[in-house]
Amino acid sequence: MVAIPFDNSYARLPERFYATVAPTPVPAPRLLRLNEPLAAQLGLDAGWLKSPDGVAMLAGNDVPVGAASIATAYAGHQFGGFSPQLGDGRAILLGEIVDRNGRRQDIQLKGAGPTPFSRRGDGRAALGPVLREYIVSEAMATLGVPTTRALAVVLTGDSVRRETLLPGAVLTRVASSHIRIGTFQFFAARGDHEGLRLLADHVIIRHYPACTGDGRYLALLEAVIAAQAALIAQWMTIGFIHGVMNTDNMSIAGETIDYGPCAFMDTYHPTTVFSSIDERGRYAYANQPPIARWNLTRFAETLLPLLAQDQDKAVAIAQEAIDRFDPQFQTHLIAGLRRKLGLASEEAEDVDLIRTLLEAMQQGEADFTLVFRRLSEAAGPAGDADACRSLFANPSAFDAWEERWRQRLLREAAPAEARQAAMLSANPLYIPRNHQVEAVIEAAVERNDLAPFETLLEVLARPFDIQPGREDYARPPALHERVLATFCGT
Repeated sequence: MVAIPFDNSYARLPERFYATVAPTPVPAPRLLRLNEPLAAQLGLDAGWLKSPDGVAMLAGNDVPVGAASIATAYAGHQFGGFSPQLGDGRAILLGEIVDRNGRRQDIQLKGAGPTPFSRRGDGRAALGPVLREYIVSEAMATLGVPTTRALAVVLTGDSVRRETLLPGAVLTRVASSHIRIGTFQFFAARGDHEGLRLLADHVIIRHYPACTGDGRYLALLEAVIAAQAALIAQWMTIGFIHGVMNTDNMSIAGETIDYGPCAFMDTYHPTTVFSSIDERGRYAYANQPPIARWNLTRFAETLLPLLAQDQDKAVAIAQEAIDRFDPQFQTHLIAGLRRKLGLASEEAEDVDLIRTLLEAMQQGEADFTLVFRRLSEAAGPAGDADACRSLFANPSAFDAWEERWRQRLLREAAPAEARQAAMLSANPLYIPRNHQVEAVIEAAVERNDLAPFETLLEVLARPFDIQPGREDYARPPALHERVLATFCGT
């Protein structure tokens, strides 16, 4: 067996941080997809990973020497209700390696069998949700959004029971860590201040080494707030809807994590919801920023014993930090939308210009992604906006807005060619549209046909480039193709 240079810092924390557990073997593991560029980045031999020994490791049938093989403990607020103990119920952390860029990365098997945290679950994953996470997480990476990554998909040879019997699979997930707000909540709920301190110091060393000295815990809080403000703003600029923004699904590292009923918005509407279990729209598109702030407030609460001995003083310190989330988020969001509109300079009226466009898109039932892409095409020296205009059911509001936008562009210093190039690099043509993802999953699950999966991955690997012959991947769904609900994999 090829030696994997594990260096498992989390497993060196006290035993109450995790449970040591081996993956449950599967009867007939078969590699369906290996992310070879990611394997190379991690310093792993792709040839060995595709060998019987490598596939056995990716399936959980063979735990390599030096692996940690742990399920981490955490708590969390789920749809606003607090659960003091959740934990990895179907995921096992094999260990940590340092990649070719010197970054520490977790390697985790998702769907590797039950753990002490499974809460009567089977610990397994169905093929469909595994393929969805692979597609969407890798698309997010190519779009430049901080995210966990997908290294491999292995078919297990077992069936898992959800609404029906479905083929089982294991996803090998890579993350800069799997530490969540819920991890801190686990220790706070138990009054384990020493555990909180150990966890906070571990996170600082691993993710935020600039946080030093007596004020390091406040600096940690501020750093996590800043990372999440930037991340959520990126979600909003590409129309991404996470679907289950529970505190146990929010990474301390500022990465997008836990792709369950996630989706990208087609027609723009701020109340868009896809998750089948989000019946009240708690995690709707427009609610993501305030929910992020709410989650970060829960994180700040866990740190109160570390911020000051006096409770009132600690609360005041934490509140001041939390109050900076909204302006930081707005700064990132407006900057991102300015880039999408070709505005390199800043003017006070830009916020209203952006707001008016979004209102016109909502009224005109226009496609979020394509509006910005067609504006990019219209921003050239001889470009007209007819293709963009045609996306609006009632284009009158767009016509008035376009005139304002053209006047605003006249005050930009960059030549039209440079502006258009910048816009084309900020506005993707291809996103993992929900109807396409569902079609890929259906082909794989119902017909054992992985060709659509591979083709979609090829398209999404170049989201900003025109790909002749693949125009269908850029179009919104027809009425009969719309997918209105997505589902968790548990």
